[in-house]
Amino acid sequence: MKHELIKLKYAYDALEPFMDAKTVEIHHSKHHQTYVDKLNLALEKNVELSEKKVEELLADLNGIPEDIRTAVKNNAGGVWNHNFFWDIMTPNVKEKELKGKIVKVIDNEFGSFDKFKEEFSNAAMNRFGSGWAWLVLNKGKLEIYSTANQDSPISEGKIPLLCIDVWEHAYYLKFMNRRADYVSNFFNLINWKRVNEFYEESLGN
Repeated sequence: MKHELIKLKYAYDALEPFMDAKTVEIHHSKHHQTYVDKLNLALEKNVELSEKKVEELLADLNGIPEDIRTAVKNNAGGVWNHNFFWDIMTPNVKEKELKGKIVKVIDNEFGSFDKFKEEFSNAAMNRFGSGWAWLVLNKGKLEIYSTANQDSPISEGKIPLLCIDVWEHAYYLKFMNRRADYVSNFFNLINWKRVNEFYEESLGN
């Protein structure tokens, strides 16, 4: 089975003015596509592994032969992380509304939404070099943390609920070196309807 680049649910310019069309186009059609291509290349001689879903590969990296493990980790991570990233952004105003169980849990566990936003922003800002900041469910509790490069929470047994890509290619065309501005704008794009769905799915609802 060949892995394929997902189609976005919105046009490249749909996230304007918070994320520019050229960045979305290059990020999706070039960077994301490259991870898909390199994952397929890494798996081409292993029919059994090539039949597995990306998340299955990431959940059992120790089961990957050592000679391709790093390539699979990096590129499966790149594929899955980006799939998730595109999915939790939206141009739809109704999908951005702060409501659902996840909002109440965020308030309870972080003290307020503003405190959550501050902690999530700090995780994104303090990630040295390239990587991601995440809101995950870890053993029944919400956790904010960051991962390097294309490492995925799935490989640590955590359930991703929200993420932001802080590789420079995610923001440099529009924001140049101003990562803080990119992170601030990102909050205008979050699909809270989708985040809440991920949370409810994790509860078995």
